[in-house]
Amino acid sequence: MSPVVPAIVPAIVPAMIRLLLGLLAASAASSVSAIDYSEQRQPCADHREFRQPFFGDLHVHTRYSLDASTQGTRTSPAQAYGFARGETLPVQPWTDDGQGLRSLQLRRPLDFAMVSDHSELIGEVAMCNTPGMEGYSSWQCLVYRYWPRGAFYLFNAWSSIKASHLGLCGDNDLLCLEAARGPWQEMQEAAEQHYDRSDECRFTTFVGYEWTGGEPDSGGNLHRNVVFRNASVPPLPISFIDGPAASSLWRSLDTQCNSADGDCDSLVIPHNANLSAGYMYSGLKDDGSPMDSEYARLRRQFEPLAEIMQHKGASECFYQAGVTQDELCAFEQQPVDNISGLDTPPRPDTGFLRRALGDGLSLERELGVNPYQQGFIASTDTHLGAPGAADEDRFLGHGGAGVPAAKEIPPGLPDKLEYNPGGLAVLWAEENSRDALFDAMRRREAYGTSGPRIETRLFAGWDYPDDLCEQPERVKLAYKNGVPMGGELSDPPTADASPAFMLAARQDAGTPGHPGMPLQRIQIVKVRVDAAGERHEQVLDAVGEDDGSAGVDTDTCETWGQGHAQLCTVWRDPAFDAGESAFYYSRVIENPSCRWSQRQCVAAGVDCAAPESVPDDYAACCSATHRPVIQERAWTSPIWYTPAD
Repeated sequence: MSPVVPAIVPAIVPAMIRLLLGLLAASAASSVSAIDYSEQRQPCADHREFRQPFFGDLHVHTRYSLDASTQGTRTSPAQAYGFARGETLPVQPWTDDGQGLRSLQLRRPLDFAMVSDHSELIGEVAMCNTPGMEGYSSWQCLVYRYWPRGAFYLFNAWSSIKASHLGLCGDNDLLCLEAARGPWQEMQEAAEQHYDRSDECRFTTFVGYEWTGGEPDSGGNLHRNVVFRNASVPPLPISFIDGPAASSLWRSLDTQCNSADGDCDSLVIPHNANLSAGYMYSGLKDDGSPMDSEYARLRRQFEPLAEIMQHKGASECFYQAGVTQDELCAFEQQPVDNISGLDTPPRPDTGFLRRALGDGLSLERELGVNPYQQGFIASTDTHLGAPGAADEDRFLGHGGAGVPAAKEIPPGLPDKLEYNPGGLAVLWAEENSRDALFDAMRRREAYGTSGPRIETRLFAGWDYPDDLCEQPERVKLAYKNGVPMGGELSDPPTADASPAFMLAARQDAGTPGHPGMPLQRIQIVKVRVDAAGERHEQVLDAVGEDDGSAGVDTDTCETWGQGHAQLCTVWRDPAFDAGESAFYYSRVIENPSCRWSQRQCVAAGVDCAAPESVPDDYAACCSATHRPVIQERAWTSPIWYTPAD
């Protein structure tokens, strides 16, 4: 051996060992994490192949939203994320030295959240609150500071109906656009500050905003929340003023983000369609012309999810006493069909998602594309900057269109009777990272709850065994032999095959001092379109039942009876027709409990049997429209079946 070799070996061996260890580490990391990260971060230590549920809120307003700020909200985006992670949040009204007279704190932190301030007016809000900024002394800002409720209606009407700024923005609106850069940058910085990029993956933030459009004649809500995959975002939010049509938003996002160079990626979530006066799901294009396949394709591409509930009500299905068979549709239904307060009552076709997604099946027959193939989430739409504050027993009101508390704590109930604490978005993902959660949204493996942290799954396949729920690897087998919520069933293997669905749920575990409610039942909801194009819907109890064995004493709000900690079953569709388009989703129902309003009526000692004793501020407790009892719930995203032809 050459005398040179021994001298080289000591130098080579450590390098080879380091290289080998690096390759092993890289191999281990790739085997642990199947996530293709779009930005720098450590792989999550808690990574599960068959996914886990993460609870969050994708609809949160802070001091940069006009409606929140004119109601006295001072919460910053960073404070909103801190609240989501478990910190105490002071809220209005405020003392002279800036101390909040009320406060909120979550019993359990969220897993993810997104501040979604209105894009249209963040420049004006910043301008009117920043002495020395050009426009600060304009008449519009004087109205904002000295008559905030007037400014709320004036500014909103101009931006969401007229699609225009209010004349304080200078040539080409440059002053307001420049003023918007500060808040938009702060939103991004707050999201970065609170995003846990370590392998602990304790909390995830998303950069996003609300696109705030309206239909001028009906007052219909056309609002959408825009969610970005990572920190790569456009230089300014794309607003309704930039282009007053949803298709304009999608195309602008495609140009500036999804199809642009770089890592920018986005999706859009329509929210509370129950107040859209039917325009959110009209079956037409934005200009009222017939929908074509290109428009349908673009909508399906950008809008994989819809918000099924928030504090302004539930959008699942319409209820009318004596007409609607599904009485559970009466859950948190609003008395009007629009967001502007016009006194027009809701109808089956004014924005309820069960009906809308059924229309999507019919449109697919015409266009070859289903524009309404959407999964479900819920959120709060809080205007206090309090993501996830959805507990019935801690509700202080959420602001927005509700009762303001800028100057004093409202006497009596803290919000309008028809409003509620809102819900939560739940995403089934391998880990708590932006990319994993964003992928879950895009594939629609998502669901919404009315507030509780119910865990639920829905799978469908052609050869699930009857005892799948009893098998220790049931989830693995369900993925292997079928599709999860949000998925599409393949063609049936035989002419007489019928799909089987595994429905599973676990009650909210609660906390040591506040246990969760037991479950009553899981229902399966089926909507189909027959050969003649007629839509049909069916709601069936799949497992569990309403047998009257559990209830609540509305005089004390004490609950009684048993219920189920877990439920699981395999349900087969006995009426399946391979020639009909259909979708299926499950609805998990808790035992009855007191609604937030009844809890506060009880705490105030209201006795509706003695009307003369009821204070005026609590008259709503005895209103004919008051529903003292609720059954909290969860809605899974649907699974679709489309005939091969």
